[in-house]
Amino acid sequence: MRKGLFALAAVGLLATGSIAACGDSKSDSSGSGTTSSSTGKVGVILPDTKSSARWATADVKYLKDAFDAAGITADIQNAQGDKTQFQTIADGMISSGVKVLMIVNLDSGTGKAVLDKAKAAGIATIDYDRLTLNGGADYYVSFDNVKVGELQGQGLVDCLTANKAVKPVVAELNGSPTDNNATLFAQGYNSVLDPKYADGTFVKGPNQDVPDWDNTQAGTIFEQMLTSNKNIKGVLAANDGLGNAAIAVLKKNKLNGQVPVTGQDATVQGLQNILAGDQCMTVYKAIKKEADAASQVAIAIAKGEKPTTATGKVTDPESKKDVASVLLTPASITKDNVKDVVTDGYVTKDELCTAEFAAACTTAGIS
Repeated sequence: MRKGLFALAAVGLLATGSIAACGDSKSDSSGSGTTSSSTGKVGVILPDTKSSARWATADVKYLKDAFDAAGITADIQNAQGDKTQFQTIADGMISSGVKVLMIVNLDSGTGKAVLDKAKAAGIATIDYDRLTLNGGADYYVSFDNVKVGELQGQGLVDCLTANKAVKPVVAELNGSPTDNNATLFAQGYNSVLDPKYADGTFVKGPNQDVPDWDNTQAGTIFEQMLTSNKNIKGVLAANDGLGNAAIAVLKKNKLNGQVPVTGQDATVQGLQNILAGDQCMTVYKAIKKEADAASQVAIAIAKGEKPTTATGKVTDPESKKDVASVLLTPASITKDNVKDVVTDGYVTKDELCTAEFAAACTTAGIS
């Protein structure tokens, strides 16, 4: 792994803003064989397995590994996109006496209700990946999500420039309006694209949020965009799932590879789309580093210690209160450095370089 590219950066940020379902993981302490009576249990609620493959393939594994290594009992469950189930899981964890509750909210309203219950029970709380607006979590661990958006915006600019596009119409497929991260991503990529719209270099085309990051809806939305504006020459898609939905529509219209599409999450599908020339770029967020950083905070609390790594501050745009935070640095991935994601161990060569993509993998230096 290249030093610096995927390094953890605990920095402060003033924020203005499908695959098969994975089973629940109840991780009993394993490192030392027993858990000290003074060590608390950790509850983790992940959001779904539809919005991004990471929630099924990456986070649950990395979190479990970290808690197991520390000898901490952890109950890791997934709400499968169901707000009622999210609250039911939380109630069960609170009743079971967890000392720490870590959540990835489905929306800020549901998240706040859960955080309030946990705080009333004297349980420490961590917002993982998504800040719960006005939620009052004790800690927040995520990536610099404005930077994620900036990388997406600049990536699209670079690809359109390479295409020698003249006044290209750019369509934007934003993430879920209930996800604060989607707001931050948009803040980032619009900070790059808006000046281009203002000076006439680019033309602002259709711009729409995708409810719940739903890829099927994204395909329908983009098909409507393209039907009403056949001159779309670039697509700012907020993650790889939305990007792939746009690419499927472009393929139907024999436009794939001609219209640059962005993404995020460095999924196998997204990386394969990049190797095929159908996707311009993605943003790699080293999920293991995020899971390890969140686990460090939770483990310290579970052991009755004060976390020492959450040295940054994020200001909740609704409550205006600062939240002790750890933020990580994302990286832009194009065809030139797809191999870095493999080198980092996030995806394997076998997953990525199936028969259809074997030659492209060789060209990209993945061996």
